[in-house]
Amino acid sequence: MGRGRPREFDRVEALNKAMDLFWRKGYTATSMSDLYQAMGIKSPSLYAAFGSKEDLYDEVLQHYEQCIAPLIWGDMASETSAKAAVARWLERSAQTLTRSDIPNGCMVTLSAVGCEGNDRLGNRVRQLRARGIDMLKATLARGLSQGELPAGTDIDALAKLYASIQQGMSIQARDGASRETLLAIARMAMALWPA
Repeated sequence: MGRGRPREFDRVEALNKAMDLFWRKGYTATSMSDLYQAMGIKSPSLYAAFGSKEDLYDEVLQHYEQCIAPLIWGDMASETSAKAAVARWLERSAQTLTRSDIPNGCMVTLSAVGCEGNDRLGNRVRQLRARGIDMLKATLARGLSQGELPAGTDIDALAKLYASIQQGMSIQARDGASRETLLAIARMAMALWPA
Protein backbone atom coordinates (compact mmCIF):
# COMPACT_ATOMS: atom_id res chain seq x y z
CA MET A 1 0.00 0.00 0.00
CA GLY A 2 1.42 3.40 -0.96
CA ARG A 3 1.98 6.23 1.44
CA GLY A 4 -0.13 9.36 1.40
CA ARG A 5 1.17 12.38 -0.42
CA PRO A 6 3.56 14.43 1.70
CA ARG A 7 2.48 17.90 2.72
CA GLU A 8 3.46 20.47 0.14
CA PHE A 9 4.13 23.23 2.68
CA ASP A 10 6.08 24.04 5.81
CA ARG A 11 3.58 24.22 8.72
CA VAL A 12 5.51 26.84 10.72
CA GLU A 13 5.95 29.05 7.66
CA ALA A 14 2.23 28.67 6.88
CA LEU A 15 1.35 29.61 10.48
CA ASN A 16 3.63 32.66 10.29
CA LYS A 17 1.85 33.81 7.14
CA ALA A 18 -1.59 33.23 8.64
CA MET A 19 -0.53 34.99 11.86
CA ASP A 20 0.67 38.01 9.91
CA LEU A 21 -2.62 38.19 8.02
CA PHE A 22 -4.89 37.75 11.06
CA TRP A 23 -2.75 40.22 13.02
CA ARG A 24 -3.01 42.89 10.32
CA LYS A 25 -6.64 42.41 9.25
CA GLY A 26 -8.39 40.74 12.17
CA TYR A 27 -10.36 37.51 12.19
CA THR A 28 -13.55 38.56 10.39
CA ALA A 29 -11.90 40.68 7.70
CA THR A 30 -9.55 37.83 6.78
CA SER A 31 -11.24 35.67 4.18
CA MET A 32 -10.42 32.07 3.34
CA SER A 33 -9.31 33.32 -0.06
CA ASP A 34 -6.86 35.69 1.68
CA LEU A 35 -5.51 32.76 3.68
CA TYR A 36 -5.10 30.49 0.64
CA GLN A 37 -3.20 33.20 -1.17
CA ALA A 38 -1.00 34.30 1.75
CA MET A 39 -0.20 30.78 2.92
CA GLY A 40 0.28 29.38 -0.57
CA ILE A 41 -2.02 26.46 0.26
CA LYS A 42 -5.02 25.25 -1.70
CA SER A 43 -8.36 24.82 0.00
CA PRO A 44 -8.29 21.02 0.53
CA SER A 45 -4.76 21.13 1.97
CA LEU A 46 -5.60 23.99 4.32
CA TYR A 47 -8.70 22.25 5.65
CA ALA A 48 -6.86 18.93 5.95
CA ALA A 49 -3.96 20.52 7.85
CA PHE A 50 -5.72 23.10 10.02
CA GLY A 51 -9.44 22.34 9.96
CA SER A 52 -11.71 25.39 9.88
CA LYS A 53 -10.78 29.06 9.83
CA GLU A 54 -11.68 29.13 13.53
CA ASP A 55 -9.32 26.23 14.27
CA LEU A 56 -6.57 27.91 12.27
CA TYR A 57 -6.98 31.16 14.24
CA ASP A 58 -6.79 29.21 17.50
CA GLU A 59 -3.56 27.55 16.36
CA VAL A 60 -2.22 30.94 15.26
CA LEU A 61 -2.90 32.28 18.78
CA GLN A 62 -0.90 29.37 20.21
CA HIS A 63 1.88 30.08 17.70
CA TYR A 64 1.87 33.77 18.70
CA GLU A 65 2.16 32.79 22.37
CA GLN A 66 5.18 30.61 21.59
CA CYS A 67 6.98 32.95 19.18
CA ILE A 68 6.06 36.57 19.96
CA ALA A 69 4.83 36.72 23.56
CA PRO A 70 8.24 35.71 25.01
CA LEU A 71 9.80 38.71 23.25
CA ILE A 72 7.49 40.93 25.31
CA TRP A 73 7.32 39.04 28.60
CA GLY A 74 10.82 37.63 28.82
CA ASP A 75 11.54 35.93 32.14
CA MET A 76 10.09 38.32 34.70
CA ALA A 77 11.07 36.06 37.61
CA SER A 78 14.76 36.39 36.74
CA GLU A 79 14.82 40.18 37.18
CA THR A 80 16.51 41.48 40.31
CA SER A 81 13.35 43.21 41.56
CA ALA A 82 9.66 43.44 40.76
CA LYS A 83 10.07 47.07 39.72
CA ALA A 84 12.90 46.14 37.36
CA ALA A 85 10.77 43.30 35.95
CA VAL A 86 7.84 45.63 35.17
CA ALA A 87 10.16 48.30 33.71
CA ARG A 88 11.89 45.72 31.49
CA TRP A 89 8.52 44.29 30.38
CA LEU A 90 7.36 47.75 29.31
CA GLU A 91 10.66 48.39 27.50
CA ARG A 92 10.46 45.03 25.70
CA SER A 93 6.86 45.87 24.81
CA ALA A 94 7.93 49.18 23.24
CA GLN A 95 10.63 47.39 21.24
CA THR A 96 8.50 44.45 20.10
CA LEU A 97 5.33 46.42 19.34
CA THR A 98 7.27 48.61 16.89
CA ARG A 99 9.40 46.00 15.11
CA SER A 100 9.54 46.35 11.36
CA ASP A 101 9.41 42.61 10.60
CA ILE A 102 6.02 41.96 12.26
CA PRO A 103 2.78 43.96 12.38
CA ASN A 104 2.72 46.80 14.89
CA GLY A 105 0.92 46.29 18.18
CA CYS A 106 0.03 43.09 20.00
CA MET A 107 -2.14 40.57 18.18
CA VAL A 108 -3.85 39.50 21.42
CA THR A 109 -4.50 43.05 22.64
CA LEU A 110 -5.82 44.16 19.26
CA SER A 111 -8.02 41.12 18.71
CA ALA A 112 -11.74 41.86 18.64
CA VAL A 113 -12.71 38.32 17.68
CA GLY A 114 -15.06 37.99 20.66
CA CYS A 115 -16.99 41.07 19.53
CA GLU A 116 -17.10 39.69 16.00
CA GLY A 117 -19.43 36.88 17.02
CA ASN A 118 -16.98 34.11 17.84
CA ASP A 119 -17.42 33.29 21.52
CA ARG A 120 -14.93 30.40 21.62
CA LEU A 121 -12.07 32.45 20.19
CA GLY A 122 -13.16 35.49 22.20
CA ASN A 123 -12.85 33.44 25.38
CA ARG A 124 -9.43 32.20 24.27
CA VAL A 125 -8.19 35.76 23.73
CA ARG A 126 -9.60 36.86 27.11
CA GLN A 127 -7.77 33.94 28.75
CA LEU A 128 -4.50 35.04 27.17
CA ARG A 129 -5.02 38.62 28.36
CA ALA A 130 -5.89 37.36 31.86
CA ARG A 131 -2.74 35.22 31.89
CA GLY A 132 -0.68 38.36 31.34
CA ILE A 133 -2.39 40.10 34.24
CA ASP A 134 -1.76 37.03 36.40
CA MET A 135 1.96 37.16 35.54
CA LEU A 136 2.03 40.83 36.52
CA LYS A 137 0.19 40.09 39.77
CA ALA A 138 2.71 37.36 40.64
CA THR A 139 5.58 39.75 40.00
CA LEU A 140 3.97 42.50 42.07
CA ALA A 141 3.18 40.07 44.89
CA ARG A 142 6.87 39.18 44.98
CA GLY A 143 7.67 42.89 45.21
CA LEU A 144 5.18 43.34 48.03
CA SER A 145 6.62 40.43 50.00
CA GLN A 146 10.16 41.82 49.53
CA GLY A 147 9.19 45.30 50.70
CA GLU A 148 9.39 46.99 47.29
CA LEU A 149 5.76 48.03 47.58
CA PRO A 150 4.02 49.56 50.58
CA ALA A 151 1.99 47.22 52.77
CA GLY A 152 -1.63 47.20 51.65
CA THR A 153 -0.84 47.93 47.99
CA ASP A 154 -3.74 46.74 45.82
CA ILE A 155 -1.82 44.28 43.65
CA ASP A 156 -4.84 43.53 41.44
CA ALA A 157 -5.43 47.21 40.63
CA LEU A 158 -1.72 47.89 40.08
CA ALA A 159 -1.38 44.92 37.72
CA LYS A 160 -4.41 46.10 35.74
CA LEU A 161 -3.05 49.65 35.64
CA TYR A 162 0.23 48.50 34.09
CA ALA A 163 -1.61 46.09 31.74
CA SER A 164 -3.81 49.00 30.61
CA ILE A 165 -0.75 51.12 29.90
CA GLN A 166 0.86 48.33 27.89
CA GLN A 167 -2.38 47.70 25.99
CA GLY A 168 -2.57 51.42 25.20
CA MET A 169 1.00 51.25 23.92
CA SER A 170 -0.13 48.46 21.60
CA ILE A 171 -2.94 50.58 20.16
CA GLN A 172 -0.58 53.54 19.75
CA ALA A 173 1.95 51.31 17.99
CA ARG A 174 -0.78 50.18 15.58
CA ASP A 175 -1.54 53.85 14.93
CA GLY A 176 2.11 54.53 14.06
CA ALA A 177 3.70 55.67 17.33
CA SER A 178 7.48 55.37 17.24
CA ARG A 179 9.59 53.17 19.48
CA GLU A 180 10.98 56.30 21.15
CA THR A 181 7.44 57.47 21.97
CA LEU A 182 6.55 54.12 23.49
CA LEU A 183 9.79 54.01 25.48
CA ALA A 184 8.97 57.46 26.88
CA ILE A 185 5.53 56.17 27.91
CA ALA A 186 7.18 53.15 29.55
CA ARG A 187 9.52 55.38 31.55
CA MET A 188 6.66 57.68 32.59
CA ALA A 189 4.59 54.67 33.65
CA MET A 190 7.26 53.65 36.13
CA ALA A 191 6.76 57.00 37.89
CA LEU A 192 3.39 55.58 38.97
CA TRP A 193 5.12 52.89 41.05
CA PRO A 194 3.82 53.28 44.61
CA ALA A 195 6.41 54.82 46.93
